[in-house]
Amino acid sequence: MSTNLTAPHSIAFSVRDYECDLQGIVNNSVYQNYLEHARHSFIKSKGLDFAQITKSGIHLVLMKAELDYKRSLKSGDEFVVETFVERTSRFKFVFHQVILDSEGNKYLSAKMTIASITENGKPIVFEEANVLL
Repeated sequence: MSTNLTAPHSIAFSVRDYECDLQGIVNNSVYQNYLEHARHSFIKSKGLDFAQITKSGIHLVLMKAELDYKRSLKSGDEFVVETFVERTSRFKFVFHQVILDSEGNKYLSAKMTIASITENGKPIVFEEANVLL
């Protein structure tokens, strides 16, 4: 499958104190919250609603998370998450995501593999997802 050549979706965040651990840096698990929120925002920006998709019987589930940490965010840091999608099969999509500061420094790159399945866990084609590409 081909990679999306359009500009990535971008959403801004700032680090809150409670997201940091005793070392004063964002806890590694918090990055997945940022990425998930950015994916949902991206989906919504394309005219789809995650809750409605689920109500229609299609579950978009994370199958694989590949996170490559480059730098640590600290309390008060401002950053963006950029997201774009590629379809890898009839049932799977990969969300490519990057966390950057305003100077373009990369803090994390991620490759999140999502599958479309039924409530019973069987693969289902989610045709409407083509608007994400």
